[in-house]
Amino acid sequence: MEIRLENTGKRFNREWIFRGMSKSFQINQSYAVLGSNGSGKSTLLQMVCGFARPSEGEVYGLINDQRIEQDQLFRHISLATPYLGLYEDFYLNEILDFHFKFKSLNPEVDTKNIPELLQLSHALNRPIKQFSSGMKQRVRLGLAILSDTPFLFLDEPTSNLDQRGKDWYGALVQEYAKDRMIMVCSNHQQEEIFFCQEQIEIEEYKPQSKSK
Repeated sequence: MEIRLENTGKRFNREWIFRGMSKSFQINQSYAVLGSNGSGKSTLLQMVCGFARPSEGEVYGLINDQRIEQDQLFRHISLATPYLGLYEDFYLNEILDFHFKFKSLNPEVDTKNIPELLQLSHALNRPIKQFSSGMKQRVRLGLAILSDTPFLFLDEPTSNLDQRGKDWYGALVQEYAKDRMIMVCSNHQQEEIFFCQEQIEIEEYKPQSKSK
């Protein structure tokens, strides 16, 4: 299983965010996409996930030797980003039940144990809108990491987490994201990418001059 980029580029108006990227993201591998804020990391992630079309080149998946077009990749991915909206009127168990109607749960996990895994058992009687930013980030990460999908995408995963939360994230991703392709977008935060086997500097794909 893999996701392939072939000579891909993305631009807004006449400015290329990145260009000329050919890459295969393989199952059982973890990748750190590195760059400063605004460098194009999130844009690349959205393109690899199938949520943004490339300006040139193509993106597609290969699963069991069958080609998966870019607009169908969402069926095979899990995603956590700080800007991912949550249903704020839901309670935790409601948002878990809703999410796992659409994504399969990791077979090593029992649904009733998820609040404890997220260290949110104390918040079962509160709607999501009453959660702190760090608690909401735990929910986003838990939904993505505990889903049974071959491809996992994490954009600045330790945003809004204190040191205890960062330690929790590291343990969760190592325990429950095995045997998957993992892409982590980070501005060089070691606590986010310590397990990644390959590092990709997004700036290396940014053209030095604007193209016509």
